[in-house]
Amino acid sequence: MYGVTIQELIDKMKMKNVTPEIDVEKIVLTHPDVNRPALQLAGFFDHFDKDRVQIIGYVEQEYIRQMAPERRREMYDKLLAEKIPCLVYSRGQMPDEDMLELCNHYDVPCMVSDMSTSDLMAEVIRWLKVKLAPCITIHGVLVDVFGEGVLIMGESGIGKSEAALELIKRGHRLVTDDVVEIRKVSDETLVGTAPDITKHFIELRGIGIIDVKTLFGVESVKDTQNINLVIKLEEWDKDKEYDRLGLEDQYTELLGNQVVCHCIPVRPGRNLAVIVETASINHRQKMMGYNAAKELYRRVQENLTKGR
Repeated sequence: MYGVTIQELIDKMKMKNVTPEIDVEKIVLTHPDVNRPALQLAGFFDHFDKDRVQIIGYVEQEYIRQMAPERRREMYDKLLAEKIPCLVYSRGQMPDEDMLELCNHYDVPCMVSDMSTSDLMAEVIRWLKVKLAPCITIHGVLVDVFGEGVLIMGESGIGKSEAALELIKRGHRLVTDDVVEIRKVSDETLVGTAPDITKHFIELRGIGIIDVKTLFGVESVKDTQNINLVIKLEEWDKDKEYDRLGLEDQYTELLGNQVVCHCIPVRPGRNLAVIVETASINHRQKMMGYNAAKELYRRVQENLTKGR
């Protein structure tokens, strides 16, 4: 599992670090969830998720205010002695002097966010799930076609980048060319991104490297995209049987998730960009409950029944 530094969390969530003496570059988060330590402040530490981001909301702060000073400091000490990765106050609430003193003593960063507690929790969880998700790197091109994330795969030189360039000229958006980083955000969702070093670049044989963002504008690129469809390009084989109806979807596995996959034979004269567009629209139509192949099958069966 990948790690995220506290500094990255601070930068992403635009939080104020109230313990600047602590080196937040060296403390790493490895758990994509958060915890509100209400029970811990009451003295219950069984089953404590101490590896998570700890968030102090309005309710916890009100409870703290009602505690006796000696009891409050005792609970602070027990909480921070667990070596939690960080402590975050929501709604712009500020920690008291005892908390700041003990945070510095135990090297636990303390931050303040202006966001509401529920919004802060949701945003931190969403972001951490993406950053800490299982990740693989594959050879391919990822484009956003009519809102559908289409991963184009195939052997080197088959025409993936050329197809992506034609799609960009037709108004679609490039996510990444050549190298695709895929993260499993959930059992249903795969998110594709570009490595920083190749972001917005496309390699075209005979021309070289082009900067899509510079040539076609910011509306032609996108940083991340869910992967909804895989298209595998392969050399035309006259002896191979290709699916001509599409009654049943074929799938490929990525990080344990099943993604709909079409194998497209490539031969001179085939407009790959139009085929990819059509596959994307057809996939969306199926997700909305309409399958053209099944409708044709139904009509044929209905016609045969009438002829009897």
